[in-house]
Amino acid sequence: MNSKGKTDINLIIKEKLDSLTAEFDKNGFIENHDELLKMITLVGEKPETHGEQQLRSDLLSMLAASRKMSKGEDSLYDSWLQEALKADPSNKRANGLLSVSKWNKNRSLLKNLLFPLIRETDNRTAKKKMAEQYIDICEEYIENLKETTEDLKRGLLAAKWNHDPELSGKYEQAVQCVSRIQGELSALLKASREYEESISGVFHTSAFFQDMKVHLDQIEELKFEWDSLFPVQSEDANGQDKSPLAELHSMIGMEEIKTRIDDFYHFLQYQKKRKELGLQSRDEQSLNMVLSGNPGTGKTTLARLLAKIYHELGVLPRGEVLEVDRSQLVGSYIGQTEENVKNIVERALGGVLFIDEAYSLKREGQSGNDYGQTAIDALVSFMTSQKYAGKFAVILAGYPEEMRQFLDANPGLRSRFPTSNHISLSDYSTEELILIAERTAAENDYILSDDAAAELKARIEKEKVDDTFGNARTVRSIVINAIFKKGAYTQLDNENILHFTLLTKEDFQLNETLPEVPPEEQLMALVGLKEVKEEIESLVSFVKMQQIRISQGLPVIPVQLHSVFTGNPGTGKTTVAKIYSELLKETGMLKRGHLIVASRADFVAGYVGQTALKTKKKIREALGGVLFIDEAYSLLSQSAGDFGKEAVDTLVDEMTRHNANLVVILAGYPHEMNMLLESNPGLQSRFKKFLHFRDYSNDEIIEIIKRYAARFQYIIDEDAFSYLRKYLGDTTVNGNGRYATSLVDEALQLQALRVMSAPDPSYSLQDLTVISTEDMKRAAEKLERG
Repeated sequence: MNSKGKTDINLIIKEKLDSLTAEFDKNGFIENHDELLKMITLVGEKPETHGEQQLRSDLLSMLAASRKMSKGEDSLYDSWLQEALKADPSNKRANGLLSVSKWNKNRSLLKNLLFPLIRETDNRTAKKKMAEQYIDICEEYIENLKETTEDLKRGLLAAKWNHDPELSGKYEQAVQCVSRIQGELSALLKASREYEESISGVFHTSAFFQDMKVHLDQIEELKFEWDSLFPVQSEDANGQDKSPLAELHSMIGMEEIKTRIDDFYHFLQYQKKRKELGLQSRDEQSLNMVLSGNPGTGKTTLARLLAKIYHELGVLPRGEVLEVDRSQLVGSYIGQTEENVKNIVERALGGVLFIDEAYSLKREGQSGNDYGQTAIDALVSFMTSQKYAGKFAVILAGYPEEMRQFLDANPGLRSRFPTSNHISLSDYSTEELILIAERTAAENDYILSDDAAAELKARIEKEKVDDTFGNARTVRSIVINAIFKKGAYTQLDNENILHFTLLTKEDFQLNETLPEVPPEEQLMALVGLKEVKEEIESLVSFVKMQQIRISQGLPVIPVQLHSVFTGNPGTGKTTVAKIYSELLKETGMLKRGHLIVASRADFVAGYVGQTALKTKKKIREALGGVLFIDEAYSLLSQSAGDFGKEAVDTLVDEMTRHNANLVVILAGYPHEMNMLLESNPGLQSRFKKFLHFRDYSNDEIIEIIKRYAARFQYIIDEDAFSYLRKYLGDTTVNGNGRYATSLVDEALQLQALRVMSAPDPSYSLQDLTVISTEDMKRAAEKLERG
């Protein structure tokens, strides 16, 4: 960049800086960090002129001040502040922040300056040991206070540069106080050495001992004087641990859960108070809980907090959680399961037993050698036994639907977990997940730029496809991966602090592999299908228009993308469905854009209760993409005891549930497809788009043959094409495009046999690439014979 261009940029930044400075002076911080970050990037990491250095310093100091206002004085704040002073040591704002920061960090300077008590009645060995400890403590603190003095002087200089007389005065008092403490420590060190020598020698010890006491008293007075320089802080500021209830309320989201736990907490407090008053409760409130929710919604974290709450209120003697799953409870032979459960319960006594994915204990259709039910029965037995009842709490966790079915199937277990103790944890909203991401970044001394937050939001929306989405767990993983990417591609000799503290859009972008040929081109390249292409183009254009309207804040028309493809086999239905899925992904309508091809066997089971589960599993597999059901009419069967109707009913329900996240295509013969739709009004109402795939003409079949052979660099003899035109005109063939590819595959094999069977094959280019009329004729006859 030439000097004029750079000057122009700096003038723009200076004007913007004046505006931001006015905002900073008014509010004490800048809310939009991204503006500051962009301007710091424009100035560059190595400013050349003094003016550029001042610009960079001013921007970094405002960034640090805003960080302090929103997050407090953390290591990220310290880094930006040091960078600001590195760019311009005379920066008034940065020096002011530094002086305050350094001042606050000295609060606990003398907290650990403690000496053991020496008694005249102690024996010689004890006195000598204590004296040695005094010597060590004095030597350590004298050395440490040398560095502290230099640090205080730098803080004093920063306060003076900032023209802050009040803070300058405090720094001067602190320098004097530390100097006097150093003097008293030196005197105490001398007295301690003399006292230590007198214990092993012939000198009189009482004089040295009295001398030590005088200096100890002086040090205690100076410590009190030091503490008086700092205002009293709240408990949180002094680093006291939060209560479990406070920890819960510091978590993002979960507002309804917080209210529920608040109520539960206060009830337990109320019960505790009644006991203190001597009142009895014949029916104690159960401590057992059921926590249901999808992955990453905080079930394990909540269980740990509940254990702490129980302990804090004296309900349980320990605040620990023992976390187990099926593998630790269920044995492989008779008697082992009961022993496993007993050992687990005894380990959990006094605390909380947490069983994750508890429904896995009871498996559908489990055989006689599966002891999951035995584990449940043993657990219930121990929970109600006189020996163990009330001495531990059990928390069960898992997916909502599976937990409901699990408890419904186990009355004995359900009765131990009252409905009031069932807590359902909802998925986090996208906004809450962004806050979790920002907190995760902050814990690692990073911040997210605005474009990074926008890219992360898009990533989250893309990941939220089905119930397996990991919520907070997934978001933390995305942030950690972004940090890894930042570290992997940042040059270590880079001096720009932003490269070590700022996550940008590029750090969150995925390197997705795009199809070699765009789906629009794939569609247009297909042979024939004129009406189908026009309909697909129309649908995709409509989807794109709705996406644009959304971005402009305009109302949108509900998009009906479920379709019925009718036509004979080999007319391109599956191929078009795959391209359709890729086009919908391209528009952002589908998150994954994959195609799942299914048939009756993927939905219908042979016994009661399994068809719905099988259908839901296949639909879950297709979420975010297109589910293509070939010969869909086969779901209906006239035979007694067939479960096809259950599959259709489940399909309708799931389509309603996942309307924005799934496209279903039903494919098959026209007449049979109409019968299927008429069999279920719900099914009929969900399919508005009908695409009919006509049989290919003879010319189109020949074109498919030609293109398919060309894909493998084969050339079909012109006489062979003449033969094909006549053959197709005289013969009715089945399969359309499928017939064309099968014909070429057969011709290729026959061509290879012909060449390899020659007495002296030459393997010329013609031998390797040309399909003769004879090859094609024999292939057609072979297919005709079947």
